[in-house]
Amino acid sequence: MKLATLKNQEKSAAIITENGAILIDSLNTTFGQTWSTHLFELIQTEQIEELTAWFKSIEEDSQLERVKDSIIPMDQVKYDPLYLHPRKIWGIGLNYVDHAADLNEKAPSTEPASFMKPDTTIIGHLDTIEIPTQSDRTTAEAELGIIIGKECKDVSEEEAPNVIAGFTTIIDMTAEDILEKNPRYLTRSKSFDTFFSFGPHLVTKDEISDILNLNVSTIINGKLHRKNTISNMTFRPWHLVSFHSKVMKLLPGDIISTGTPGAVVIRNGDIVECAIDGFSNLKNDVKDLKN
Repeated sequence: MKLATLKNQEKSAAIITENGAILIDSLNTTFGQTWSTHLFELIQTEQIEELTAWFKSIEEDSQLERVKDSIIPMDQVKYDPLYLHPRKIWGIGLNYVDHAADLNEKAPSTEPASFMKPDTTIIGHLDTIEIPTQSDRTTAEAELGIIIGKECKDVSEEEAPNVIAGFTTIIDMTAEDILEKNPRYLTRSKSFDTFFSFGPHLVTKDEISDILNLNVSTIINGKLHRKNTISNMTFRPWHLVSFHSKVMKLLPGDIISTGTPGAVVIRNGDIVECAIDGFSNLKNDVKDLKN
């Protein structure tokens, strides 16, 4: 199942189908349900798995005909960020050896090189990335995002799939020229407004047969910049969930951005995309505030 938050619909959650978007509110009205109508609430109250099973059951029973007049055609769907205020955003640096080589750095081999980002960085699909006046070289990085679905602490790698709500596409930005001055400037270089785009969809875990086989691509102006497979990560998704749950309690809606196959320098007027097998592309245009 794919979930999204729609613009002009009071930031309401919707299920994305082949025929269009169905607001959760419409499903509640038609079927007498009481699902939360905002995506963050669905995640926080741990309703995602139950909602997924329920929706599959009405699909299989051909009951979606009852809401066909409420379906929003895809060419009319406009997305907001999935949600705006996760308690934590973890980013993972240099998680592919190839990306570390791009930066002439040695990839971490014993523990993930993780950092945190504020929620004021968040934008969504088709929103504008702003290159700050303080930076002359900002990069964009396509990444797979893990969305935590249950409160958890000290989980094992084997338990990790059971505590997630799903996955999403992410574009993470870095003011690379600031970072190069001193590695202790990492937080500042990652934390400018508009430096974290995610969505347009939360893809539930039942949709992904093997997370390790997914390809992640950074695309700039319609051209592939860099592509790699999740299996080539130094620290794979379930390790990242387990590792960070042993640092601090993970909460529903927390995000782990798992690292990029390659960062690309972005300039005024560029269009950057994150493409992952089986996901809709996340796309953002770029504005340089110095122009």
